[in-house]
Amino acid sequence: MVLEATMICIDNSEWMRNGDYSPNRFQAQAEAVNIICGAKTQDNPENTVGILTMAGKGVRVLVTPTSDLGKIVACMHGLELGGEMNLAAGIQVAQLALKHRQNKKQHQRIIVFAGSPVKHDKKVLEMIGRKLKKNSVALDIVDFGEDEDAKPDKLEALVASVNNSDSSHIVHVPAGPNALSDVLISTPIFTGDGEGGSGFAAAAAAAAAGGVTGFDFGVDPNLDPELALALRVSMEEERARQEAAAKKAAEETARQEKGGEQQSSSQDATMTENTHAANTEADNKRNDLMDDENALLQQALAMSMDDPSSTTTVHDTEMSDAAVDDQYLRLALQLSVQDNTTESASQTDMSKLLTDQSFVSSILASLPGVDPNDPSVKDLLASMQNQSESQQKKDNDGDKPPPTEEEKK
Repeated sequence: MVLEATMICIDNSEWMRNGDYSPNRFQAQAEAVNIICGAKTQDNPENTVGILTMAGKGVRVLVTPTSDLGKIVACMHGLELGGEMNLAAGIQVAQLALKHRQNKKQHQRIIVFAGSPVKHDKKVLEMIGRKLKKNSVALDIVDFGEDEDAKPDKLEALVASVNNSDSSHIVHVPAGPNALSDVLISTPIFTGDGEGGSGFAAAAAAAAAGGVTGFDFGVDPNLDPELALALRVSMEEERARQEAAAKKAAEETARQEKGGEQQSSSQDATMTENTHAANTEADNKRNDLMDDENALLQQALAMSMDDPSSTTTVHDTEMSDAAVDDQYLRLALQLSVQDNTTESASQTDMSKLLTDQSFVSSILASLPGVDPNDPSVKDLLASMQNQSESQQKKDNDGDKPPPTEEEKK
């Protein structure tokens, strides 16, 4: 990496209002200056860049050589356009600013943007160039804008007088669709003195060309190690996540296939068991039916052949059933007879008690407030005695057997 102190001379003349470069000459020049300043400061932390203007009321230094990129970019805002470019004065002031640089070990370089006509003679420019060469100052010129016949020759003569070991360059940028910065990215003004240039310059050149920088993720680790590390870690995490997702999907597919095989085997086993159970049940029913048919057949044969044993068995069964029924009937009759006997006995006893005059008189005398000699009481007892006698007579008549035919005659 080359250690340099650079002064950039910008053209802020009236010709910078022209719109043949997008969006206009001055804006295209400012964009190119910003990119060059970034490349120079990124190439080496000790590099410094300064900026001056060559038109207007005179040459004016906007910022002396510094490594503060923000300060360099900020000085470009709010510049006034007008007047004519004074190329000779601008180069001389830039040389004076580089002479007073703080780090004397820095190489000196001047970059001139010439976008307007050059009024100086070729001999004057050659004399300035020889002076620069004597003081070991390199010169780069960007020729754009006004395309007059004498301008390219004057500028090339100036560069030729300064050039020492191919350290100075000139680039002619014609008007066209390409931006001024895009054209400069691939030139030695941007990439350096044939030493591969800075990482920033190489990355910008590759981005402008739409190609690959050769670094992982398109970032130079030497230029921005933290960004390169972050991108690498992010890529590894994404790769690990994708591998884990693919592995999980494969396991899920294998599990589903295994579950389908187990389910099919269980279904087959269930169907086999059901078929076997159905066959067994059918066989049992068939055997029971055959047994019933055999029993009926044997009974029919026995009845047709008048088998004594079978007839006796059936008769004994009927007799035993009849005997059981007779026992229950006999018991019911006995109970009914006992009820009737008891009832008749109780009625007979009551009749006997009512006919006993002394017993009834004693009962009535024992009752409080009852006079046995009362005529009403006597009448009641007499009526009750008559009823008892009539009832006893009916019972006696019922016990007698019915008269036979001879008795009736």
